[in-house]
Amino acid sequence: QVQLVESGGGSVQAGGSLRLSCAASVRIFNSYGVGWFRQAPGKEREFVAAVSWRGDSSSYVDSVKGRFTISRDHAKNTVDLQMNSLKPEDTAVYYCAATQWKGPMRDGGDYPYWGQGTQVTVSS
Repeated sequence: QVQLVESGGGSVQAGGSLRLSCAASVRIFNSYGVGWFRQAPGKEREFVAAVSWRGDSSSYVDSVKGRFTISRDHAKNTVDLQMNSLKPEDTAVYYCAATQWKGPMRDGGDYPYWGQGTQVTVSS
């Protein structure tokens, strides 16, 4: 069983930055692909970014390309999401999720393990 815990959420003004971190309970996390998803009030869950288990392949939704960067640290057993140039429309609860990597997967249904989420609020 892989347990995931997100941290790093908070409130920031538009144009600011936040760094989210996803920590896992087990070392096998390093062999899993990890995705970040978000869900805003009244909206469906949305794929944000994903990284392969090796960290050599990543994928982003178009709306965050050039602003967000996903990375992983195998020594720390974590996957981070650096978010720059934040916009009010980035406001959401952000979740990390893990899966056995089969290439970039953007469907949340492909991820069996999920964290509890962390709130990101961007004010204009």
